[in-house]
Amino acid sequence: MKAEGTTVKEILERIPAERAVAFRKLHQTIVEHLPEGFEAAISYGGLGYVVPHRLYPQGYHCKPVEPLPFAGLASQKNSVNFYHMGIYSDPALLEWFITEYPKHSKQKLDMGKSCIRFKKLEEIPYALIGELMQKMSVQQWIDLYESQRKK
Repeated sequence: MKAEGTTVKEILERIPAERAVAFRKLHQTIVEHLPEGFEAAISYGGLGYVVPHRLYPQGYHCKPVEPLPFAGLASQKNSVNFYHMGIYSDPALLEWFITEYPKHSKQKLDMGKSCIRFKKLEEIPYALIGELMQKMSVQQWIDLYESQRKK
């Protein structure tokens, strides 16, 4: 499902009413816990949290005109989805998240490689997502990204 809007503000304003409160709260949690340097932006047509070109001029290797993605948020057909490239790229961070998740939510973790799906919006572990966002600095993400690209 493509995001409705071409700016962060438009996307947030156009979230379906039944998801608006949870989606906006999750966005706010992410923004409040973003380490310095990351910023909310449009990334691949959706709501993303990126390393801007001013800090990483090369951009994303698949599409250099796009800033380097770090995380994302989307309203899909059956869920609100949160994407975090750090847990995809760093096994220790993934293990930490998987271990911590049951302490914050009664809902079973529904996760792909970098995608965490929240089908029960009342079970979104906002505090855990905030903590996750603070686990990696911009420079740590750039270094990890570049080390993965060289493999």
